[in-house]
Amino acid sequence: MTVPPPEHPSLAAGPVPPPGCPAHATTGPGGATRLYGEAAATDPMGLYEELRAKHGPVAPVLLDGDVRAWLVLGYLENRDVATRSTQFSRDPRVWHGWTSGEIDAATSPLVPMIGWRPDCVCADGEEHQRLRGAVTAGLDQFDHRGVRRHITRFAHELIDGFCEDGEVELVGRFTEHLPMLTLTRLLGMSDESGPALVHAARDLFKATETSLASNAYVLECLEKLVAEKRLRPGHDIASALLAHPAGLTDEEVQHHLRLILLAGYETTANLMSNVLRMVVTDPRFRGSLAGGQMTVPEAVEQVLWDEPPLMVCPGRWANSDTTLGGQRIKAGDMLLLGLAAGNVDEAIRPDPVAPVHHNRAHLSFSAGNHECPGQDIGRIIADTGIDILLTRLPDILLAVPEEELDWRSSTWARHLTALPVTFAARPPRAPDITAPLPVPPARSSGLPPAAPWPQGPDGPAGVPVPGQRPAPAASWWVRLGRRLLRR
Repeated sequence: MTVPPPEHPSLAAGPVPPPGCPAHATTGPGGATRLYGEAAATDPMGLYEELRAKHGPVAPVLLDGDVRAWLVLGYLENRDVATRSTQFSRDPRVWHGWTSGEIDAATSPLVPMIGWRPDCVCADGEEHQRLRGAVTAGLDQFDHRGVRRHITRFAHELIDGFCEDGEVELVGRFTEHLPMLTLTRLLGMSDESGPALVHAARDLFKATETSLASNAYVLECLEKLVAEKRLRPGHDIASALLAHPAGLTDEEVQHHLRLILLAGYETTANLMSNVLRMVVTDPRFRGSLAGGQMTVPEAVEQVLWDEPPLMVCPGRWANSDTTLGGQRIKAGDMLLLGLAAGNVDEAIRPDPVAPVHHNRAHLSFSAGNHECPGQDIGRIIADTGIDILLTRLPDILLAVPEEELDWRSSTWARHLTALPVTFAARPPRAPDITAPLPVPPARSSGLPPAAPWPQGPDGPAGVPVPGQRPAPAASWWVRLGRRLLRR
């Protein structure tokens, strides 16, 4: 790329900022901005706007270890890179950094995020279609009502664990655990494996010195799962991938399970935390929900525009020299999709405060043939979990001043570390026994026959139980609206 390499003579020109100076901390070789460190962690959106003002829709940046890349900031430029696969490859082996000595593949914390793996994310063309088809079939085998039943059971179990206390920290007790419990169940893992995987997944996305070890732990867990499902297949994603006509190897199945687990968990946990933060900190947002002007799914879409759970998506690699956003991109250069920056590009959002909750044209799940295949399940987890929480605890209030809320950011994502709330204490929900949902119809995709969903407590509102009259229940925002009117 056109940013000078570390040994370029121009780096010696001009005064050098003293150690500890902000300029020294945020600027690296060639004057490129570091996309890691304190500035990137404390105000990533502000950093994106500074880069946009200085460089336009495509900016040179440095990753951990001063690894060079281009950050795509413009909405249209992001869609161009994501949809033009012949020019911008998804195969990281195209990158010249592997042979230039710019990165140590054995020790760099970037490797779990930008290294090659035998999965559909790192493939183009026919190989991508083969692998992606298996993943899509594995996800599509689930009836969405059945998925909601799992989410509903897990959500009630989590809420029952703290509803009598009158206070809870929602990130650590709810939003981080509900997505992992749901995904491990869909993948075919035990519920007990969730807590350790939550810790490993968070550490992997932080890109720290322990990220490689966390990545190895996740792969080890999934390797055992694949071996188990070879012997005892079930109605789960692991078994579906193993049985698919595409003929995935055990290693390919293992890495696709990793992809689904990590991508689905990180984005959904962050999304739920961001929506609930808006509920307890923004009266207009809460009022729109309470007044019926916005549903929970629409609230989720609004937050996907404003605070995407994955802020930067790695990565694309240029197959040949080209020009993008006024910058000269060289063959082998690395490009990063700036999903958060693209979503607030004034070219498509001239008024950043105007509601866009009816619009799904955001970049939060990427675009093109690599757009996230599991986004519908992520939405179901977020919609169902948030609705159940606010229905059972409609009076939640932030327990600390808003300015005390804290985030932990990496190059790729920014997530809330804690969201303490208070509410009126309530008893746990009385367990009910419900009839199982019907099994989805058999598909001709080569998947094993679907087994009945495991029975559990009752499903989400709107799913009737045979022989049982549904109890009328006003939604949480309608009840809140009535309370406000009585004041």
